[in-house]
Amino acid sequence: MRRALRESKLLRRGYSQSAGAWAVADVTELPKMPPFDYTPPPYSGPTAAEILAKRKEFLSPSMPYFYSKPVNMVHGKKQYLFDENGRRYLDAFGGIATVCCGHCHPDVVKAIVDQTNKLQHSTILYLNHSISDFAEALASKMPADLKVVFFTNSGTEANELAMMMARLYTGSHDIVSLRNAYHGNAAGTMGATAQSNWKFNVVQSGVHHALNPDPYRGVFGSDGQKYAKDVEDLIKFGTSGHVAGFMSEAIQGVGGIVELAPGYLPAVYDSIRKAGGLCIADEVQSGFARTGTHFWGFQTQGVVPDIVTMAKGIGNGIPLGAVVTTPKVAEVLTRRSYFNTFGGNPVCTAAGLAVLGVIERENLQGNAHAVGSYLKERLNALKDKHEIIGDVRGRGLMLGVELVTDRNLKTPANIEIIRVMELMKDMGVLVGKGGFYGNVFRITPPLCINKDDADFLVDAMDYAMAKL
Repeated sequence: MRRALRESKLLRRGYSQSAGAWAVADVTELPKMPPFDYTPPPYSGPTAAEILAKRKEFLSPSMPYFYSKPVNMVHGKKQYLFDENGRRYLDAFGGIATVCCGHCHPDVVKAIVDQTNKLQHSTILYLNHSISDFAEALASKMPADLKVVFFTNSGTEANELAMMMARLYTGSHDIVSLRNAYHGNAAGTMGATAQSNWKFNVVQSGVHHALNPDPYRGVFGSDGQKYAKDVEDLIKFGTSGHVAGFMSEAIQGVGGIVELAPGYLPAVYDSIRKAGGLCIADEVQSGFARTGTHFWGFQTQGVVPDIVTMAKGIGNGIPLGAVVTTPKVAEVLTRRSYFNTFGGNPVCTAAGLAVLGVIERENLQGNAHAVGSYLKERLNALKDKHEIIGDVRGRGLMLGVELVTDRNLKTPANIEIIRVMELMKDMGVLVGKGGFYGNVFRITPPLCINKDDADFLVDAMDYAMAKL
């Protein structure tokens, strides 16, 4: 019955079904947001203009914002955000792949409030069950012998620590990462990051950037083995033959939702381990069920890393990160004193444990797979209609739509994407933007999004592109 109603709704919107796939027809009516039985409380705080004025005076000028008139978000519920006027928006960016359970999920909020009322912070030098309970639960989601956890406050911190551990464990210094990667903005992680947009002119040593196994823009298309050969050559000709490790995302987030070519990671992991290195999986964006098919992004390539880093979705918005590794690798941190004042504090780890519980109870991984597959199919149908869409990629609810002005030359449509974003925002849809050229829509909504939301998103994108 529900499927029949959805198909009827699509037909009324002007869509048709051919060979089991939905084709996009002309959209003449302004898309309507799905109903949502919730009204946020009245807002009486500062206006967007007042906040923007203070921001310009007192906050770093490096802080960017979306839209010509930035929105003042004051409330959130599930997959929606509300601005100062009570207007509802579909949040298809999820705070940069961070809000996995949905905004202000009652279970997560309760865990935070309950723990805050009991003990907000002491120190890990004293015992508290919150950190150990969450570490145990997190370890249960990992394969093989990955069971020792060190908590941090962010993904950058987690990646910094992982790189240091690899260097300490192996006694080597060289790290291999990928072009187009983003791993953070501190000293070491900026070196591993490989986009000039995110790199300052400061000392960055000991990192070699391999060819990016990008099926859309890469020189070898989807041939993962050919890209992997480049890493083998880097080890031979760019290092002493021994390396500390290899770090990569399974799906590059900031880089524009680039899913690595099939078969790439198994071949690279083999080369790295032969050179004495450790394999580091950066799961900051693709972890915690976002890919739908798997809980961790690296599992899509059938590999088991030596170190896994994570943040963002781990706490549904709470500042929290983690490094998970084997007992043997973890031992290197005992050689000196290593400490993090706030890493693993009771409030954050209580939130993290609640997040894991919500993902399991509400089958958010299954929803990410079902809704994400449906959304990707709809976006591919949109690609058939609009020449400006050069590529649709990703999996689950980590999807990218790359806009180009010429499909053959793959010329980045970095001006047009801004116009489409503005129009979609005006219709009530918030999406992210990324990629080296700034021409890729990053669609990473809360994992509780439904198919009606997916239809609304595609309808809004279709409408906006028709207005270009």
